[in-house]
Amino acid sequence: MSPTSRSITNATKGFIMTTGTVKWFNSTKGFGFIEPDNGGADAFVHISAVERAGMREIVEGQKLSYELERDNKSGKMSACNLQAA
Repeated sequence: MSPTSRSITNATKGFIMTTGTVKWFNSTKGFGFIEPDNGGADAFVHISAVERAGMREIVEGQKLSYELERDNKSGKMSACNLQAA
């Protein structure tokens, strides 16, 4: 992990908070991707996660911290618990 990237453990849930930059987000389609600061695969983000975080929208280039959760139906990972970074 590079010195500029940041991961912290959420002590209450045991999840790792990761920081990243919104690569793109299409509000019409309701989804987009976050590029993690520490490298690796881009994180899918759905509009429902944005709304649950109390955000109206996210925009390209915006820095966020987030956790990853696995969808029970699809088994795919997506960003959740978004926070401005």
